[in-house]
Amino acid sequence: MTDYSRSNVIYVGFWQRVVATIVDTLVVSLVTAPLLYSLYGDFFSTGTNSTFDPASVLINYGLPFIGVMLFWFYKSATPGKMAIQSIIVDATTRNKPTVKQFIIRYLGYFVSAIPLGIGLLAVGWDKRKQGWHDKLANTVVIKKSK
Repeated sequence: MTDYSRSNVIYVGFWQRVVATIVDTLVVSLVTAPLLYSLYGDFFSTGTNSTFDPASVLINYGLPFIGVMLFWFYKSATPGKMAIQSIIVDATTRNKPTVKQFIIRYLGYFVSAIPLGIGLLAVGWDKRKQGWHDKLANTVVIKKSK
């Protein structure tokens, strides 16, 4: 078992998490863009479709949710967090978060982003590098022990 006691925890800061987010966005785009193009063709790339049909909602929101949940549940990290060698842990116990915590954390991204992204920027000044989504779910992102 890996020791993530308070004395040897390194919290992952803002810029490293930005890099992880960029990697995750690229991974999601590599999956969703071809699916959307196969359904809508050039109409998808022009962005003139203002309707939210079920297929578009499933591809744009459902697939990313399922993918992130699976990565978080099995790896405690998305591909971006794995690339920067970090994991998500419970802020109190340093154990793997529960499914409930992961769902709260995911939905918390919307709360963090809505007021001008302040909840996401909070990672930059919080002592444990927590965004609002982390605080809501009682999670922290830490460097993975070797």
